[in-house]
Amino acid sequence: MSTGNKLPLLKSSFKELVNHLRDEDRLAIVTYASNPGVALESTPCSEKTKIKNAIDLLDAGGSTNGSGGIEAAYEIAEQHFSPSGNNRIIIASDGDFNVGVTEHESLLDLIEEKREKGIFLTTIGVGRGNYNDANMEQIANHGNGTYEYIDDLNQGIKVFVDEFSKFYTVAKDVKVQVVFNPRLVHAYRLIGYENRLLENEDFEDDTKDAGEIGAGQAITALYEFIPEDQGVNPLYEPTFSIEFRYKLPNEDQSQLMELSVKDYLNSFEQSSENMQFASSMAALGMYLFDSKHKGEITLQKIKDWVKNADDYDPNGYKQDLRDLLDKIN
Repeated sequence: MSTGNKLPLLKSSFKELVNHLRDEDRLAIVTYASNPGVALESTPCSEKTKIKNAIDLLDAGGSTNGSGGIEAAYEIAEQHFSPSGNNRIIIASDGDFNVGVTEHESLLDLIEEKREKGIFLTTIGVGRGNYNDANMEQIANHGNGTYEYIDDLNQGIKVFVDEFSKFYTVAKDVKVQVVFNPRLVHAYRLIGYENRLLENEDFEDDTKDAGEIGAGQAITALYEFIPEDQGVNPLYEPTFSIEFRYKLPNEDQSQLMELSVKDYLNSFEQSSENMQFASSMAALGMYLFDSKHKGEITLQKIKDWVKNADDYDPNGYKQDLRDLLDKIN
């Protein structure tokens, strides 16, 4: 955490979070250098100056005892647990835990043990070089939580202010199963989510852990498929069906929602802004990695899709993408 601009960025970002919290909320700070310590005991957010002063005093140095810091944070969260509140730990790190429980599977076992306490978890990734993306994502996955990455203050404001509602979990162990109609679909593939796949039998198994969704959060999954040429009119039967299974935050039994979707033969140009923007994200990934699935994707096509999806951009996120695309040769 001592290299680059990681800690100053986190300090500024966490101050934005403090500004957004209510007076009745509480916040504690645990550090996880070689010897984990409590930089701030659980404090009401009416004392914002005290909290910000504690943030200013944070420094980086020594090894990273991530597991020790995580254990200390859970202890404080349990001591101040609110049965009707939003109990959450936020871990900010480059993921390079090199002291304490450093074995990846052992660390995940520790997180799984603690999640049963009803305390949710968010991981915030920062930095490059030794940054361990897989570690940060897997900690969040196993801790009933979400994973974010911050590389500048604008991104910090996005996470802690613009999308603050995501910190309130509205559904846990969310599973989605998509079933394609073989009369209409010859072949299909899911773009991404390789590390989130479940076995078919796990879908109805409520003991199997899955992802969480926060208030106002949208989850997007893109499929590419080849139509089946059997002379079947897609307007008369669904092209695919979606089964969506979830648990309420304080419940252990899942609920099922189902939806059938028809193909109304609209062109890509007729699709929604959200569809075109999401597609441009997936296409950019395939283009940069020179994926065998990229087909006829070009950088100019991606730019055109993003341009066609810029009518609604209240926080400037799409403009950020356009600026990024302009930097790619």
